[in-house]
Amino acid sequence: MDDVTSTTISLTVDDVDASRDFFTTHLGYQVRHAADGFAALGRGGAAADIVLLRRGTEVLPAEQRDQRAAGLIVAYTVSGLAEHERRLRAAGANITMPLREEEWGERLFQVTDPNGVVVQLVEWATDAEPAATS
Repeated sequence: MDDVTSTTISLTVDDVDASRDFFTTHLGYQVRHAADGFAALGRGGAAADIVLLRRGTEVLPAEQRDQRAAGLIVAYTVSGLAEHERRLRAAGANITMPLREEEWGERLFQVTDPNGVVVQLVEWATDAEPAATS
């Protein structure tokens, strides 16, 4: 598929405004398009675009309407992971997994939006400072 021009993750949530505000406030997204029960977000660079749809919307096929974003993790590889964790914690974001380092060299933490969308920020330990321990 050489003709892919961008990547978009579509998330079905109960409260589109709450997730929109989370992604724009904490993760640098901007609203590109919005309507009742819908928001298309982008941030440029290598990050995937995000589309938020209200659960139950008739735009979705009937078998998908009552589903919600669950069981998935939206992951971003970043640099300066510890600073991102400090910034999000100071901003009052819901840190649901504190900064840690896995034995295979992945450093990560998770934050969860008001609709339960789990966002994981990752940095490889070989590219960064040692993990903080608490």
